[in-house]
Order: sequence, then C-alpha cells, then structure tokens
Amino acid sequence: MITGFLSRYYGLNKEELKKFLFLGLIFAFTIGIYWMLRPLKDSLFITLCCKTKIPYAKWVSLAVVVPLSMIYSAIVDRYPRHRIFYVLCTIYGLLALMFAYVFAHPVYGLDPVNINNFVENGKQLSIHTQLLSRIFGWAWYVYVESFGSLMVVLFWGFAADTTKPETAKRGFGLVAMGAQVGGIFGPWAVTNYVVRVGEAVLTFCAAIAIFLMGVMIFTFMKTTPKDQLEGYKAKDDGKAKVKTGFMQGAKLLVSQPYLLGILAIISIFEVINTIFDFKLKMLAGEFYKGTALSEYLSHFGMWVNIIGLICLVLGISNIGRKLGVRKSLLMLPSLVCVAVFVIYFNSSLWIIWGVNAAVKALNYAFNQPIKEQLYIPTSKDTKYKAKAWTEMFGSRGSKALGSGINVWADAVAPEVFLLISSIASLGLIAVWVWAAMYVGRKHKEALDSDSVVC
Repeated sequence: MITGFLSRYYGLNKEELKKFLFLGLIFAFTIGIYWMLRPLKDSLFITLCCKTKIPYAKWVSLAVVVPLSMIYSAIVDRYPRHRIFYVLCTIYGLLALMFAYVFAHPVYGLDPVNINNFVENGKQLSIHTQLLSRIFGWAWYVYVESFGSLMVVLFWGFAADTTKPETAKRGFGLVAMGAQVGGIFGPWAVTNYVVRVGEAVLTFCAAIAIFLMGVMIFTFMKTTPKDQLEGYKAKDDGKAKVKTGFMQGAKLLVSQPYLLGILAIISIFEVINTIFDFKLKMLAGEFYKGTALSEYLSHFGMWVNIIGLICLVLGISNIGRKLGVRKSLLMLPSLVCVAVFVIYFNSSLWIIWGVNAAVKALNYAFNQPIKEQLYIPTSKDTKYKAKAWTEMFGSRGSKALGSGINVWADAVAPEVFLLISSIASLGLIAVWVWAAMYVGRKHKEALDSDSVVC
C-alpha cells in the first residue's frame, strides 16, 4: 500500500521506486552519520580547543581540501564508481575508530579533569590540558568537515551518473526525503545518548555505520537492474574520451562559466550560512557547556531535518517540478535575503536558531535536489572531478571566507559586526541571483538540445 502510494505520488514505476528507495536509504545513512558527527564536531572542538578558534578551523579545513581533492580525483580515474565508496568507507570508518579511542582515553580524552575552564574578556572558554588532545581536536574538526563534503559529493555524483533527467525530477525528491530521515535520526541519537554513553561511544557507533554504508552500496549494485543504472547520454557520448589526471577537475572548473556559476551558487550560500552558524554557536556557547552543548546543537540539527522532512511530505519537490530548475534556484536566495534582515533587527539566540533552521531545511529539502540536477547534462569528468573541486574546495573555501568575516566579531563592537556581516551578505545575494539565472538557462538549453554543457 505504501509503495503504491509512493509510486503514484512520485510518478515512478516499480523498479524506479525500488532504486530510489534504496538510494534514499544509503543517503539516509550518509546524512545521518554526518548529522551525528556534526554537533560533536563543534562541541568537542569548543571543549578541546576553544570556541574562538572556530573561524581558524575553517581555514585549516580549506588547506586540507586541495590535497584531498587531488587524491579523490586520482581514485576516480583508477576505480569504478561504486568501488570508490568501498575505499572511502574503509578510510573514514577506521579514522572514526581512532577518534573514538582517543576520546575515551583517561589522559587525552574527554574526562572533565582534563579540561581547563577559564574566563577571558568576559567570555567563558575551555581548553584541554594536553597539547596532543588539542591537536586531535583540530584533526577531528577537519575529519568531520571532509566527510560531510566528500561523501555527499560522491553520493550525488553517483546518483546523477546513474539517473536520467526525467527520472531524476521524479525520484531525487524521494532521495532527499531519505536524507531528512537520516538527518533526524543522527542528531536524535546524540540528543538522547550523549549524556548516557558519551561522545566516544557515539563516535564508535558512527564508525560501524560507515562500514555498513559500503555494504549497502555493494548490495545496491548487485540487486539493481542494469537498465536502472543508466545515466544521461548526449549525442556526443560515443566519442572517444581522453583519460585525464586529477587536475582536470580544476581546469574544467576555471574554464567553464557553467561550473563557475554552480560554484557561485554553492559558495555564496556557504559564506552566508557560515556567518549565521557562527552567530548561533557563539551565543549557544554562552549558555551551554560540554555534553549539554552537544545536546543543544544536536537538538538543533534534529529540528532542521524535521522541518525539511515536513516540507518534503507536504510536496515541496512538486513545486520544483512545476517551477522548473531556473525559477527554483531563486527560492533559497530570496529566503536568505529575508533572513538577513530578520537577524539584523533581532539577533537573539532563538531568532538566530529559527532563521538557521529554516534556511538549512530549505537548502536540504528543496535546493539540494534541484542543484544536483544541474550536473546531469555534464560529462563524467564534470560529475566526479569538477564536482569534487566545486563542492569540496568551493564549500570549504567559502566557509573560510565566511570565517574571515567572523573574525571581526572579536575586533569590533557587536552592532558594527552585525552591520558589516549584513551588508556583505546582501551584496553576495545579488551575485547569487545572477548566477542562478545563468546556470538555470544553460541547463534548460542543454536538455532541449540533448547535449552536454561541459
């Protein structure tokens, strides 16, 4: 009965529904793990290394992105697409086990006796007594950031490469719904169990879940019919292709206006989101400490995904199908523009909480599936290599840029920082709108002419 309803609601046949439900389950694991680790990333970094260092941690993440992008591109050349999942799941799973061991260690771990709490410039701060633990705190932050970027990029590249445009319009909303379910369960696990079992046990559970993701991809490839694994094929797909190196993604990115437009859409959102996020965490850090902060941030993440899931259940993906890609791409910048004004006139913790939740929810539930459709009329190099550079380097780079704005929070008065960040956000939104209109037009032209954009 449920499958029959979903088939009619999304306009999918039996095999297509089975495929997208399976992809939704895999993506639910991916996002669930990330949203389990994300609040722990921030709370543990604040505990181990001090919350004022968050902008600098974003910069360190950027420095790590370039070699990661190179390694990822080299893996794409060497292994079939599904095997890349096996490699990365193994690496990230083993690293999670290592972090779980460190967090549980009696000397270098999270025991309160190892944490030095103090007040500086009227702010309550904390830092681990052991230098090695602080180093692990920085490594932990970069680990979670890279997982959120690389695994999501790989999943959507895999989904786009095995899905035709018309099917994607119907099925990607179902995949996004799986992401929202995972995004609810991950923070829920932290909210309900971080006080009982601690961060180390939750990190160990995340490691097991990462290994299970690899098993799920293996099962998906074995059970999905071959005709359901066929992606978009343009008229020139039969031409011989030259094998490329890991720098091909960067070359494509800087040479193709279409990809630069996608980069602008992703980056500008992340810059503004980083500013919003920093305000939330700084205010939350004044009221909550230790596991209480982990619980608060995970509770926030859970509600972000609950809102996103409600939007999907109410049919927000249908709005995308009716509006088309071009008009749909303009919805998020419009909401963010309103959010900037709301925060400027009222920057209390609950207002910033609500604005952050609404913006993130719309991005995950509506904008993400629309944005991923932009990669369908592109080559394999674009889907895997240029996309990796765009999503990873663009996302991390934009967060570093947003952090560059955030460092002014300690240098100027609060009202001056609020004015600076608001003006910067509004200027970026204007560029965002222009890029969305351009990319949406090029996407439509490619599908109408049955061609590859780049």
